[in-house]
Amino acid sequence: MPDHAPRDRLATHEVTNQPPPPGDRDALADDPPLREALAREAPAWVARRLALLGREVGSRRVQALGEAANRHPPELRLFDRHGRRLDEVAYHPAYHELMHLAMDHGWHAVAWQEEGRGGHQAHVAALYLLTQAEPGFCCPVTMTHAAMPALRASPRLHDAWSPGLLAWDYDPRALPAPRKTALTFGMAMTEKQGGSDVRANTTRAEPADDGWRLTGHKWFCSAPMSDAFLTLAQTEDGLGCFLVPRFTPDDRRNAIELQRLKDKCGNRANASAEIEYRGAWAEPLGEPGRGVATILAMVQQTRLDAATAPVAMMRQGLVEAWHFVRERQAFGRRLAEQPLMRVLIADLALEVEAGVALSMRAARAFDGAARGDAHERALARLLPALAKYWHNKRAPGFLAEAMECLGGIGYVEETPLARLYREAPVNSIWEGSGNVICLDVLRVMARHPEALAALRLELDAAGGASADLDRARGELDRLLGQPPAELEFRARRLTRYLAQCLQAALLLRHAPAAVGETFCRARLGEAASPVPGDLPADAPLASLLERLPD
Repeated sequence: MPDHAPRDRLATHEVTNQPPPPGDRDALADDPPLREALAREAPAWVARRLALLGREVGSRRVQALGEAANRHPPELRLFDRHGRRLDEVAYHPAYHELMHLAMDHGWHAVAWQEEGRGGHQAHVAALYLLTQAEPGFCCPVTMTHAAMPALRASPRLHDAWSPGLLAWDYDPRALPAPRKTALTFGMAMTEKQGGSDVRANTTRAEPADDGWRLTGHKWFCSAPMSDAFLTLAQTEDGLGCFLVPRFTPDDRRNAIELQRLKDKCGNRANASAEIEYRGAWAEPLGEPGRGVATILAMVQQTRLDAATAPVAMMRQGLVEAWHFVRERQAFGRRLAEQPLMRVLIADLALEVEAGVALSMRAARAFDGAARGDAHERALARLLPALAKYWHNKRAPGFLAEAMECLGGIGYVEETPLARLYREAPVNSIWEGSGNVICLDVLRVMARHPEALAALRLELDAAGGASADLDRARGELDRLLGQPPAELEFRARRLTRYLAQCLQAALLLRHAPAAVGETFCRARLGEAASPVPGDLPADAPLASLLERLPD
């Protein structure tokens, strides 16, 4: 018999008990921890200049660009149709639009154009916001920004390349640098036999009549469509640093062959390549045989960005989870009204508050160092490593919890939680994995005792404000009193304690009392738990949650 039942009687796909589609939001105005840190740490012009970026990043248009750039990863194009080598990477249009968002407004250049006057704080805050659009494209922005200190090691190269680096524009064309409106920089240090041990590199640099020629293989080359790369190679004087342009001075493509693009767990919008130098033309940068020291000036900058990005991803995950649980109902009431969920979200919010405070304090140290402030210079040696280690150790577990708040929908690609979770480990691995960073903390304290002394002064400023912080400082002093040979075994514990104690001191001094006091009890108190969502029973949940977006 024919079925004459009305179609609406058969429909089962009525969507209820789900949050409305996300709309435009203001990623700066909705973020009290960031706004308060800017008001505290930065000149007023920084927040004014960031206002437009906050609105752009929070818009559905830019969020859709991030989703598209991640869904359509870059493609390797080795040859043209006639068989000539191209060695190029093709990106989705969304990637290029995101690069314009960052570079047309000078966020790669602001630290140097306003150095000592809030420029580093502006850059770090902008990176925090840009990461919430899509983390992958921030890699070339970071490296272009970070190349400046290394370029300063050679005045001639600085004069030749810095105008293009500082230009407020994005020019993706594969052309010789003098014919472009703006330039981007990459780096290629890692080799398969050495990894973090760059002194084991085997790439060779040989002097030639017209410069230097590099021969060797690099296991990771970030942003392979950059206009120039900073790289390390062996010379008769030892390991040297070199600038390798994409085109030679006679406008020929340099002998840099792309072998393949890495198929990565996350970071899919960004291309990472294996490359081969086949007699590539290069110019030395810095003193002969002092390549590691030269490149570390760049790495110090990239480490601060790698410390900030996970905080931004945690913030984005927190906002997604909060938006969901405020609309979703289970067992007769909204998830956001359920005690366990309120505790979990409040605990995640505390982690973001602490991360923002530490990242922005480190950025202020960079600006203070540029002004010649000895205390700030000492802090700038130590804080990027502390923040990079600890923020990146927190991010994967944090984002797993945020994903769990959404349940099954959090595990699929329609929400950003899945790609954020895949992205979470990358900044811990790049620019020095956890063990390398902890060993670097020990090295800084041994070679620059003023760095630890400066950190103690920061902690002293919050002395007596929390019994839990005072107790943790006692444990910290016991750790620091161990012989160096024993301390290396506890370097991870030491780095965590240094980071968390400084986070606690910053929050006690500058955040609302509910935030600082609860953080100390939850992270440093005798009943502190490693399990997220295990706050003290009397934690002021309402005060913590009211700082989240409406």
